[in-house]
Amino acid sequence: MKKFLLAYNPVSGDAMFKKKLDDIINQFQSRDCIIMPYRTKKESFDPFFANCVRNVNADGIIAAGGDGTLHKIINMTLKENLDVPVGIIPSGTSNDFASHLGIDAKFDEYINSIITGKTQYVDVGSIGDEYFINVISAGMMTGVAHEVDTRLKNTFGKLAYYFRGLGELPRFRGLDFTIEADGEIINEKIFFVLVVNSPVVASFKNISMDAKINDGKLDMILLKQCNIPELMKIVADTVAGKTSFDNKNIIYKQASYFKFSCPDRVESDLDGELGPVLPLEIHTVSNKLKMFVL
Repeated sequence: MKKFLLAYNPVSGDAMFKKKLDDIINQFQSRDCIIMPYRTKKESFDPFFANCVRNVNADGIIAAGGDGTLHKIINMTLKENLDVPVGIIPSGTSNDFASHLGIDAKFDEYINSIITGKTQYVDVGSIGDEYFINVISAGMMTGVAHEVDTRLKNTFGKLAYYFRGLGELPRFRGLDFTIEADGEIINEKIFFVLVVNSPVVASFKNISMDAKINDGKLDMILLKQCNIPELMKIVADTVAGKTSFDNKNIIYKQASYFKFSCPDRVESDLDGELGPVLPLEIHTVSNKLKMFVL
């Protein structure tokens, strides 16, 4: 009989997952599996989590929440060298990595994949001893997600981020960045930069048509300083799901290593969580994280 630790965030998304908990337990129990609920804590690292996984001899970890919850679970799993696969039940405001895997549309099928042990290794990015599964960003707009009130997110969902972002437009200015990508040096005045693992970011699909989660590389999308009409054109194309790599204001690179530096104080964002201040060195880590997939 298989056992899974269900690590759920009680406040992610609309904070209603706890009302769905019984249904999730029933879906696994009806397939002769045991689900052990584990309520995540506010702290980024919880030493009791790893002990729990080891003591119950779990066959897998299932993260229920948004991208931030998945980020926390993956970091605890990798830092503690837990050799168990990780699954996702998307229930947050933003569920980009789960969306890329197509879990929402085939949830029953995904549960069967978890139970039968259908897995693959996926890449993650690392910055020092911190990992990210989907995206790191830096530059203007990076702090927006952390300034949105939790009640506003729970009420308006993703729209809360867009409302807050529109208010930042008058403050947009270029930042002098030096970027290294597998040895190539780029000096540009930019608005912001993304390094992604999957092509879904901030619920926008096709951010990068070439991004793959197991190719040993990460994809950089850099937005150079431009005027407001040019910026709004890029935003409109992104919302419409169109790639803009041929746009003169976009620089796109694939690499296994990136380094970012800037003379200004610039914060980063890892999977929607506040990251370290620049300079940053980003490495691609392959064959370390095993995930349940469809």
